[in-house]
Amino acid sequence: MRPEETVDYNIKVAWHAISRMYGQQAAHIDITTSIGFVLLNIDPSIGTPTTKIAPLLGLEARSLTRLLKGMEAKGLIYRVPDEVDRRSVRIRLTDLGLERREISRQTVRQFNHVVQRAIAPADLQTFFNVARLITEMVERKEIFSADYTPGSDF
Repeated sequence: MRPEETVDYNIKVAWHAISRMYGQQAAHIDITTSIGFVLLNIDPSIGTPTTKIAPLLGLEARSLTRLLKGMEAKGLIYRVPDEVDRRSVRIRLTDLGLERREISRQTVRQFNHVVQRAIAPADLQTFFNVARLITEMVERKEIFSADYTPGSDF
């Protein structure tokens, strides 16, 4: 089987192309793709607890801490104690963070709009279903079950 015939190769190639595109757009406003995703996952009106951000993005807490420190240094966010649970910290957006969040939101919307115009709704629905099923299989660890023998065909 050639690499371009495998599921993982095609997912990786597509994601790298999307990531490069987002990275180029993010560079225009002095952020990274990761920062853009964090900005999009912070509630613009009430902020978001730090504990909720990492799982949304699939990040380890250590990586998120480093990312948040960089965002704070850039003046995009600030931290405040949670009003309900003083042990918890909420991440809030500065005016600059709100501006960059809106640009990031528009970039994502434009990408989705172009894709939805170019690909038939039924094909997109099939893509979403397949992506969901693959994710579920991986998360349930069905990929390398006891029935699998390396080198064998399924």
